[in-house]
Amino acid sequence: MKKFLVLLLCLSGVFLSFSQELPSKEQKTNDVIDDLFEKDQIIDEILASLTKYQFLYLSANYNNDTYFSGRDIGIKQYNINPKITYIHFSGIYANISGNYYSELKPKWDLTTASLGYGKSFGKKKAFKYYVSYSRYFYNNDLDNAFSNDVSIGIGIRNNKKTLGTQLSGSYLFGDEQSFQIASISYVTFKLLKTKNTQLDFKPQISIIAGDQTIELARSYVQNGQLITDITKNNVFSLINTQLSLPLEFNVNSFDFQLGYNINFPTAIGDEPKLKNTSFFNFSVAYLIAL
Repeated sequence: MKKFLVLLLCLSGVFLSFSQELPSKEQKTNDVIDDLFEKDQIIDEILASLTKYQFLYLSANYNNDTYFSGRDIGIKQYNINPKITYIHFSGIYANISGNYYSELKPKWDLTTASLGYGKSFGKKKAFKYYVSYSRYFYNNDLDNAFSNDVSIGIGIRNNKKTLGTQLSGSYLFGDEQSFQIASISYVTFKLLKTKNTQLDFKPQISIIAGDQTIELARSYVQNGQLITDITKNNVFSLINTQLSLPLEFNVNSFDFQLGYNINFPTAIGDEPKLKNTSFFNFSVAYLIAL
């Protein structure tokens, strides 16, 4: 698989010369992991407070800048991610989401449909697991590497639900295959709480690692001719670490979030030293009981 080669091309300027073309295979992997974090958090928090309910959770997230696996590709653009999630008290859930990029053509790049099951267990329901399947529908003419994703995750938190850690694994397949793991740890500081409102500060750190195929080229002269040998090495490497600093405000059935996020991307193979990146996000969500 040439994910790493694609990533190198992105970082060396290909995305600067294609007149706002479409995202790379590496972006698709990043979108998968981002969706995995958001999905697990929503289900974990809402199901903990409701039993024998069916409801829809409508949400939309705005990021003022776009980075792929934490990397700056040289295009200043915002992105919007709307989502509709259905959750049943049994633990079954389904959602459909989209990815809109301000400078890409077409702007609506990807639609994702997911079906999964999650359940809390253990003493005082401190543990949570989930399994899910996602299908990706692309609105572009690229050779998209992944069209399916099977994920499994497990999490643990304290009794007050103010400290927790989640670990997830994702197997991506389609024209090519990849495996990635991600962890997210958070701590919640309750700043304000009344009968109908709550304000929290919830810093969290996310770590993404995955298998990469690195292509190495070795050139030498033989019988007066330049010979180039290309070898492929499969490596499992850290890809990106992200620190998020969100303020979360809940009032009745509405949820709002304003956050500042910092990426610490890790260079892979011969990739040059990468700069840290940052962006702001704002999201709004509404809960509808059925």
